[in-house]
Amino acid sequence: MSRMEFIAMVASLMALNALSIDIMLPSLQQIGESLGVADANQRQLVLSAYVVGFGGAQLFFGPIADRFGRRKPLLIGIVIYAVCALLAAFSSSFGMLLLLRMAQGIGAAATRVIAVTLVRDVFGGRQMAEIMSIVMMVFMVVPVLAPGFGQLIMLFGEWHLIFVFIALVALAVLAWVALRLPETLKPADRRELRFGKIMEAFRIVLSNRMSVCYAFATAAVFGAMFGFLNSAQQIFVEVYGLGVWFPAVFALVATFMALSSFINSRLVGRFGMRTLSHGALVGFMSVCFVWLLASLVGTLPLWLFLVFFIAAMFQFGWIGANFNALAMEPLGHVAGTASSVLGFLQTAGGGLIGALIGQLYNGTALPLVAGFCAVSFIAFVLVLVAERGRLFSRL
Repeated sequence: MSRMEFIAMVASLMALNALSIDIMLPSLQQIGESLGVADANQRQLVLSAYVVGFGGAQLFFGPIADRFGRRKPLLIGIVIYAVCALLAAFSSSFGMLLLLRMAQGIGAAATRVIAVTLVRDVFGGRQMAEIMSIVMMVFMVVPVLAPGFGQLIMLFGEWHLIFVFIALVALAVLAWVALRLPETLKPADRRELRFGKIMEAFRIVLSNRMSVCYAFATAAVFGAMFGFLNSAQQIFVEVYGLGVWFPAVFALVATFMALSSFINSRLVGRFGMRTLSHGALVGFMSVCFVWLLASLVGTLPLWLFLVFFIAAMFQFGWIGANFNALAMEPLGHVAGTASSVLGFLQTAGGGLIGALIGQLYNGTALPLVAGFCAVSFIAFVLVLVAERGRLFSRL
């Protein structure tokens, strides 16, 4: 497999998760009306249920991937993802839909854990950060296109067809992986699937200060993104009255995030992960603080809201990939378990923070902006702990 095909495959695996979230955004109102959910905040559970399953199941796929290899668990996870998406299209109640979304998230956990593990199996250090940045750039194309696809699908049918579309995309990725992906786990690195061995691997991961602190810092920043995803449709449609133009604005923001990831991939080899990510975190925190002060005065005009929002999320492309690489760097010998534990901390933590921010929506964008400001400060403190108070070190 060529380097470019490898990157494209890993990006496709990661993109399945973004697809399951972002393509749903234009349909939340129609889903609520169809299944009798009047409260707009409750409709956000369609996203939150997926994130809960996605976050929790990551703890299991890592040890399994370290024992049985990367291919088989990955293929099983994609099958679960596709089947649950197809069944969700026939949901007759909101509760049934939420259960299937959670199960779909469980299948998706395999794609996230093993995608990161594949990169760590093959690359390390700044090379891993460079590859993850390129993967994130491709990954961010999905938020650019997915809401538009969701809106387009709903022009020709109801929300049920969106789940059918998700299932078909998953089956295409399944065929690609089955035909082309080699096994990347070295025989010497296989670990026994025994309780003692699993606990030993968990101890190795959780006792590493650098990895745990960067994982929680990533969770805090992801919390801001999940909070936006939960309340994006309400803010852009209800507060700013964009209607069907909501996917276009969403795509604009995602485009800048993709551009940021591309720039990071070109610079990280020269300047290092710490220099870029620490500078971006300081920038993220500064933008969010000024954004909060401006929002306290009153509802910002759309153009100014987007300026602040794009400026904040542009930093995300320099934070996410580098923080993830820094967290994984010391743990190559237990890459599967490390990816699962760190992924769980990042996704479950970020999902809970994002759900809290989303549920605080009160008809204005202020809770979202305050949430962004709070998580940026939390992430900054965690990075200081990880680096023992020294930022921008190239060691």
